[in-house]
Amino acid sequence: MALETWLAFFVACWLISLSPGAGAIASMSAGLQYGFCRGYWNALGLQLGLALQIAIVAAGVGALLAASALAFSLIKWFGVLYLVYLGYRQWRALPSDLGAESVRPLGRPLTLVLRGFLVNFSNPKAIVFMLAVLPQFLDPRAPLLVQYLVMGATMICVDLIVMAGYTGLAVRVLRVLRTPRQQRLMNRTFATLFVGAAALLATVRRAPA
Repeated sequence: MALETWLAFFVACWLISLSPGAGAIASMSAGLQYGFCRGYWNALGLQLGLALQIAIVAAGVGALLAASALAFSLIKWFGVLYLVYLGYRQWRALPSDLGAESVRPLGRPLTLVLRGFLVNFSNPKAIVFMLAVLPQFLDPRAPLLVQYLVMGATMICVDLIVMAGYTGLAVRVLRVLRTPRQQRLMNRTFATLFVGAAALLATVRRAPA
């Protein structure tokens, strides 16, 4: 991959990662509930989902997904239901006692990784989007596997940085929310955002073949 092509892709990665979406909402929600160090496991799960999406596109399966109405619908509606479930959990989340760190709920790392993975992977629009975008940066005369590996590593590194920012932002907001009422309002705000993301995903339609 030529340097100028990689730089253009690098800029595109920042624009894609910074745009608010379900991953950003999940990262801020995890930071709000568990703090940065624990909540950042969610971001690692997001990257596993992203890596699998890139692998699907690289293997050519993404084209089959884009062409299959059934597969597209199954993944889409699973994603919708999962985001609604996360919204319900966030709505029911209890306020944290900021005067005692030990009282803060401790999410299991593997649970948070799985949560992030499912948020990213259950979005068929992302797979179709990458199917449309990634080939534009490929040089068909060069080995494709190496190029996909470079692009995948670039996307994941950029997204890890961006999701660290979103997680840390939520932690800073949490320090301002001193009363249970304020924290409950923030939890319900994120719950609404999750349901809103689910509603947007529900409107996604497969492009006509």
